[in-house]
Amino acid sequence: MTSLPVLLLGPVVRRAEKQQIRIQLATSQALEPVFKLHQHPSEQHTETLRLGEHLYLHNCTLTPVNGAFSTEISIAYELYFGSEAHDLGDYCYADATLPSLLIPEQLRSVLHGSCRNPHHYSEDALVQGDKLMQQSHRNAEKRPQLLLLSGDQIYADDVAGPMLLAIHQLIERLGIYREGEQLIALSQQVQDDLYNRACKLPHTPWQKRSKWQLGYWLRRDEPHFSSVKSANHLVHFEEFIALYLLSLGAPCWQLIDTEQLQLSDSHPHYQTFQQERTHVLDFAASQPYAARLFAHVSSLMIFDDHDVTDDWNLTANWEQAVYTHPASRAIIGNAMLSYALFQGWGNCANDTPWPFFEALKKARGDGFWHLAPLYKPLLNYDYWHYELPTSPKVVVLDTRTHRWRNEQDFNEPSGLLDWQRLLELENSLQGSEQVLLVSPAPVFGVKSIEAIQAVFTLCNQPLVVDCENWMAHEGSAKKLLNIFRRLDTPQETIILSGDVHYSFCFSVRARFSERENRIWQLTASGIKNEFPRKLINVLDKLDSFLYSPRSPLNLFTKRWQMKVDKHDTTSGPQKHLVSHAAISLVELEHGKLCRYRLLHSDDSVTEYELD
Repeated sequence: MTSLPVLLLGPVVRRAEKQQIRIQLATSQALEPVFKLHQHPSEQHTETLRLGEHLYLHNCTLTPVNGAFSTEISIAYELYFGSEAHDLGDYCYADATLPSLLIPEQLRSVLHGSCRNPHHYSEDALVQGDKLMQQSHRNAEKRPQLLLLSGDQIYADDVAGPMLLAIHQLIERLGIYREGEQLIALSQQVQDDLYNRACKLPHTPWQKRSKWQLGYWLRRDEPHFSSVKSANHLVHFEEFIALYLLSLGAPCWQLIDTEQLQLSDSHPHYQTFQQERTHVLDFAASQPYAARLFAHVSSLMIFDDHDVTDDWNLTANWEQAVYTHPASRAIIGNAMLSYALFQGWGNCANDTPWPFFEALKKARGDGFWHLAPLYKPLLNYDYWHYELPTSPKVVVLDTRTHRWRNEQDFNEPSGLLDWQRLLELENSLQGSEQVLLVSPAPVFGVKSIEAIQAVFTLCNQPLVVDCENWMAHEGSAKKLLNIFRRLDTPQETIILSGDVHYSFCFSVRARFSERENRIWQLTASGIKNEFPRKLINVLDKLDSFLYSPRSPLNLFTKRWQMKVDKHDTTSGPQKHLVSHAAISLVELEHGKLCRYRLLHSDDSVTEYELD
């Protein structure tokens, strides 16, 4: 039996700025972590939350003793437990004895990506980010300054069979505290429900469905969780915790007996399981490289749907069905609570209220979680979005919890931001010459794909094709485009997006504006996921044909007042859309985009021409 390593997760460098540095880690023992920055005296405040018999989550905030931390230089750091230094050799590059971090001020090099699915067949592109850091970590002018992850850092709704077995192994090994309430009728043995959870998830009986829906007349119950891959959907809080540890922390894979990740060859899903097992073990092998990258670069995150569940808050009907059902509401609450612990905390500035640690300490009794009182304040929490005071300023949008609902038809897609949040965005953009805007879903997407989504919406089936683009809701679309057309709009707005499992580079200018400004839409997706390549090539050609500059179809879209230019790749056959797992590298010069590349998981590179 493998002994428990002291470090289970991290160190993960999160928000890093002049007045604070946030670092997150998890240990198997009740130890007090102390970070020491070389040549930068600091004070440390640590919040520790016990999540299991052998699991302690530590959130460390370092503040400078002498005014402010230095920016734009590499700062080596050590980790102590008491008076004893902990060996961080596994997190160091070959030519260094300690890991280092950098506090960005003038942005020059930013890594960005989304959609990291452990059991997808592609390789983990975070390894490419680690390779880049390995080459440049000693050169503060060239090393990546930020890692921006714009959604789907985990796939809570699309879990491989071997991963679910690994999750439950880890729960047992670490003694992760379990929920005191059984949310759905699951077996005590996880193998019994493997690939069978979807039918046990909550649903709306057909008798309560609208008579305007075909499902009523076919007498089909409507699932609350609409993912077509929900066969192993996570349910309980301890499952989400374990998935985060396995997705962000390499040491936890040492505790997994991979020989036990097996399924009887008589099981109907045996072949699927074997394929997933190969990809999950490949993912596990890549984790040390990802962990080393997290230890060197400020990593900021925001959720998208798969961090919680597919189609999360897509329509008002979806919200009404899910949030009025106790078990469905609890599953969403568990996902959001785990996001708060492992992603949300590290994004926040010091002045942002953060009630979840103290609330969770009160929620555990008799060795079990009693989480029901936390769900309402969690769902009402108002600070998932955030900004970074860099140059250019980074503005990260929460496009999931402040939807602009369609009041006329609850089955129509909701807008990604409501009126109040759009006004806040408008105010945030004013007075800035350049802005880096993170929107999980692309603002300017592929029209042919959006047209297909519109057809499904007209057929009253928006959930089938994830119809959640900015242009799907007329009110939010018009307001957003009006913001970009204002005279006080930044001269350069760089929008970083993911979600769609393919990548592209568009540039946009207002047709009738008195001010020369440019918007860049840079979409990178996914880190470990891909859109079917043959299909994306067909859609690329279809889009170029149907929506060419002279096409009358442009007159019937909601962004006809904006001129959108599609940029070609410079290597291989020229194309606009690329479906090939990658992390993107965004390079800036004086706050303006100067180079955009996709670092693919197979070591190849795609670059877009920007002229």
